[in-house]
Amino acid sequence: MRSLNLDQLQALLRVVENGSFSAAARKLNLTQPAVSLQIRELERRFDVRLIERIGRRAHATTPGRTLVDAAHRIFHECGLAEVAMRHYRDGWIGRVNIGTTNTMLTYELPPILRALSLSHPGIELHVTNMPTRESVEGILQNRIDIALVTLPVPERQLRIVPLRQEALVAIFPAAMEDVPNEITPDYVARQALLMEHTGGAVHALVTRWLSAKVPLPRAPMHLGTVEALKSAVASNLGMSIVPEMAVAGTIPDIVVRPLRPPLSTTLALIEHRNKPDEPALVVVRNALLGLRAVGESGGRQETNGRPRPGKKRSRGQAK
Repeated sequence: MRSLNLDQLQALLRVVENGSFSAAARKLNLTQPAVSLQIRELERRFDVRLIERIGRRAHATTPGRTLVDAAHRIFHECGLAEVAMRHYRDGWIGRVNIGTTNTMLTYELPPILRALSLSHPGIELHVTNMPTRESVEGILQNRIDIALVTLPVPERQLRIVPLRQEALVAIFPAAMEDVPNEITPDYVARQALLMEHTGGAVHALVTRWLSAKVPLPRAPMHLGTVEALKSAVASNLGMSIVPEMAVAGTIPDIVVRPLRPPLSTTLALIEHRNKPDEPALVVVRNALLGLRAVGESGGRQETNGRPRPGKKRSRGQAK
């Protein structure tokens, strides 16, 4: 059987949409006999009647409506094929789906994504904020290609590249008095504590750090993001423990203190072990590996959880 003729399907759609052969001919820039011939050839091909006249208008028969629905799907797929080929013609390299923690997306990724977009406009980036465990599931199910996560994660089927460590610090309202220079689990247990949502990696680390004091005298309040925690602390609702990157520089109404014993997270880049090395993925991976270079060059190295020499201190921070 001959392949379907797209011009004939287009003629059918226009006749049904406009209700007449003459109107369809004007839309298609054809003569009316040419449109009528295309419909007759379609009807001969399938040996069914596709168009009937009711009064002065042309309508699709039941088989005609079925073919119209199929034609819409066919032209939709043709459109997708056109877009895909146009991507390649215009320098499209590929699409990369990135999973990332909320903290990284807020404080570290924007300049990297901006640089990627400027230097490689042919790479389509799709970034999703998700907890580490969801990123791992997304990698294993091939919904995302590469992810920034907080260790530990299961190693089976994953390629894991540790990038750097990030100290966790305690933050307090600036108006709070007699805040120690270093914050211990014993001191935290006596405070109104604000914590990340229970599914977050930082929540698990802080819970282990406080394990000797559990159950706490008062239950912590859980908030969804680090920015929400900072806002709540600045509003004098309690103290919190957050990644140091989230409080770099001077932040009004917040005091920052190191923890004793120190506590840190490990940022890592993960992929599926069997993920093919497509060109777009290689470019994105190399850009994200630049986060490791930042840490190795001292840009964010922590020293036993204490502020580094020369780093700006938040108002009220220990000197």
